[in-house]
Amino acid sequence: MQSDARWISSSLPYLTARPDGSPDAWSAETAAQGRRGQQKIVHAGEVPAPDVVAELLGVPPGEVVVVRRRIMLLDERPSELTDTYYPAAIARGTPLAGTAKIPGGAITLLARLGYAGATVREDVVARMPTDGERQALDTSPGEPVLGLTRLTLDAGDRPVQVDLMTMPAHRQRLRYEIALP
Repeated sequence: MQSDARWISSSLPYLTARPDGSPDAWSAETAAQGRRGQQKIVHAGEVPAPDVVAELLGVPPGEVVVVRRRIMLLDERPSELTDTYYPAAIARGTPLAGTAKIPGGAITLLARLGYAGATVREDVVARMPTDGERQALDTSPGEPVLGLTRLTLDAGDRPVQVDLMTMPAHRQRLRYEIALP
């Protein structure tokens, strides 16, 4: 039932804790569309917070945070670069700071640790990729990318996670469904 070669993605599965034993949201979503999704964790650990991350997490620039850097593959082709940042006080010493796969995904682990997301803010921009992004995503010169920044806040309006995602624009379609009161 796929109408074109683009990937159509909805944010909601990535924001909801999953039942024990279930696959992570990326694996489940790709399988539901008859595709093969994998992720490679290329780095995890403590790093100084980049300015944009520090601002979103409400910490001083350069303060230590935990990052998980991943390359998302769709049918074995790079589809997305995702860097996910957490305050060190939340993620230090947890599987979020390691490179092993997290059963049910990071959102599920955060909820188990008492940091369930309650509000999410997303910003999407189109831009030209850096040389490193272009190479990692296997795109041609002149092809733009979408940059998606996602901030997840808990019920107390405290930042618990920041995602910085970069995707080839011509291979993506982002879908937002909003339930109105």
